[in-house]
Amino acid sequence: MDLILNESLPTLAKELGWLEEIISFRLKDYFEQVVRDELPLMPDLKKDDSYYAQFVRHYELGEIDRLVMIIALAPHLKPSIFDIFFTKNKQYDRYYAEFGGVKGEKHNGFLPTGETAAFIIAGSDLIRRFELYKCFEEEHVLAQQNIISLGFTNDHEPIWSGELIASKEFLSNLTLNQPFKPRFSPIFPAKLLTTRLEWSDAIFEPKLLKDINHIKAWINNEREIMRNTDLRKYLKMGYRALFYGPPGTGKSMTAALLGKSENLDVYRVDLSSVVSKFIGETEKNLANIFKIAENKRWILFFDEADALFSKRMSTQSSNDMFANQQVSYLLQRIEDFDGIAILASNFKENIDDAFLRRFQSIVYFPKPDQSMMVKLWEKYFSMYNIENIDFDDIANNFEISGGSMLNVLRHCAIQTANRKNGKVLKKDIIDAIKKEYDKEGQTI
Repeated sequence: MDLILNESLPTLAKELGWLEEIISFRLKDYFEQVVRDELPLMPDLKKDDSYYAQFVRHYELGEIDRLVMIIALAPHLKPSIFDIFFTKNKQYDRYYAEFGGVKGEKHNGFLPTGETAAFIIAGSDLIRRFELYKCFEEEHVLAQQNIISLGFTNDHEPIWSGELIASKEFLSNLTLNQPFKPRFSPIFPAKLLTTRLEWSDAIFEPKLLKDINHIKAWINNEREIMRNTDLRKYLKMGYRALFYGPPGTGKSMTAALLGKSENLDVYRVDLSSVVSKFIGETEKNLANIFKIAENKRWILFFDEADALFSKRMSTQSSNDMFANQQVSYLLQRIEDFDGIAILASNFKENIDDAFLRRFQSIVYFPKPDQSMMVKLWEKYFSMYNIENIDFDDIANNFEISGGSMLNVLRHCAIQTANRKNGKVLKKDIIDAIKKEYDKEGQTI
């Protein structure tokens, strides 16, 4: 579905007008006991090219679906539309239970709940009320596309008492005319991972490049593959890969390049914000990430994944038991994720065997050998005036990762800029390499 993000305001104004008519219709029905079978007709969107109209047509949304959407959107677009529901029942001096609704912490208006939607859409019609349940089932497009959801309720309270919530993603598409890009938050502890580099700036050894191209091939052909009904019986949506190898060998850079070249957003998950000492909190944090990322064709990049995906241990305490439950939950959740999940680790041996069996690719990022180091040194310093520097000799005498080479480049850039002559000296490079060795407790 190629959605053209045209201006949706005129369309939304029509939908809001339709909602106001239905609220008036329903209140008259309720207070005056005027029984009518048919609700006011919904606006015709057949010739409407707005994002909203295209969404409605593409997913063949009916009257109930559209009403649920506009009820959830109304507090963001025209909050006064629900003020009438603050009317009190004079007999009991309290608000009408049938109207549902809650008040926000800062929002002074009426926030609709599932009960509000049930009243507006179904009134006293139980059959129609039951039909409304379908809008909140996992298989329904409004749930699958993360458009509308019902807020959580206490176990003993009716499901309809949950707040009717329009996703930030859908609001972004409608109001900003741009795809949703979540910001880092407690609910979504991940940051957009970008790079200024291109594939031509990277140097990979042949086997590594072959493995990366296999992932690119899946990204480019996933939809065609999954349209094959015979294949779909056996293959799950999404793709899972493990990048492992020493620090500074290009795992994060490669994830960012994959996203950039294939026009996919890459989100680096901040595991320090995900992992919690409180029982169940880690799973809850991960559930939020996966829910927001569902159906987005994003790449989720779990750097230093050992903290979450480490081997299960023999159960000797309650903490061990909960840690194992956490790994089991992750195992199931990452397998069900329909996007691309990339885990990065320094050591493959640290990852639970059950995860390893479920990866479509296990990609090793080695430290560069001598010939690779020469190519990297020459590429990194190609913009400088290099005199009397033999990169073959440097590569032969100093083993160093690509990430550490970039630190050397920064050091040399500072020294060169300070001298104002545009020349890099061999001493600059050797001094910087010594600093990198010192970081790791090594000596030259």
